[in-house]
Amino acid sequence: MSGKIVMIGSMKGGVSKTVTTFNLAYSLSKLGKKVLAVDFDSQANLSTCLGVENVTAVPVTIGNLMLAQIEEEELPERSEYIQTRNGVDYISSSMVLSAVDAKLRLEMGSEKMLLDILETLRDSYDYILIDTSPSLGALTINAMSAADEVLITVNPQLLAMMGLQDFLKTVKKIKNRINSRLSVAGILLTMCDSRTNLCKVITEEVTETFEGQIKIFESMIPNTVKVGESVYYSEPLVEYAPDSKACVAYNNLAKELIENEG
Repeated sequence: MSGKIVMIGSMKGGVSKTVTTFNLAYSLSKLGKKVLAVDFDSQANLSTCLGVENVTAVPVTIGNLMLAQIEEEELPERSEYIQTRNGVDYISSSMVLSAVDAKLRLEMGSEKMLLDILETLRDSYDYILIDTSPSLGALTINAMSAADEVLITVNPQLLAMMGLQDFLKTVKKIKNRINSRLSVAGILLTMCDSRTNLCKVITEEVTETFEGQIKIFESMIPNTVKVGESVYYSEPLVEYAPDSKACVAYNNLAKELIENEG
């Protein structure tokens, strides 16, 4: 088994990136896939979703692994940094990652530090999902350098659309300069309120702009209260509200992602 590394990315905050990583991990797991979720954002929101109450108390986070990689130290045993919650493995984050971000800018060949860590884990998983911060810093470049595919989350608002073009340019640069494997898995529309006119207009605009170039996932994630509630209770939708529209959408997204392999 050689797993696929998928980065969940966007140039904007508040577009359900973390929620998508969280729920997609469980939807894939439910379909029998072995999944590792990596919280690669110093705010550690994914870790919180996964039930980590105090990220500062986690002894080894992705930040510690990155520091070890920078200092060319041996990585600890997997059991020291891989945690499990209901069948999904994950690596927590913490504010240590902020220090890593600053250090990476001064390092030679720093783009592939995350890749070196994940390559040692790739054969143990079907999917490794990386949740990233909404800024284009050294950490996001590391995530793109490690990934096989980028799944881009966009909420149907004009500003999110504008950020999408910039993000795609960055993906192209990384592909040309650092990581020739990198491709776009597709664009996922999140927080869709199908009753609003704006949602329809932007959805059509995304489709017209990218059809034939980039896959636009048929699954669109609706804007429902259940999503927020499930995050509050640190339960993925497959556990908290398995019959909700959002859960069905994430399950369908997982199927689409797997079909992409075909």
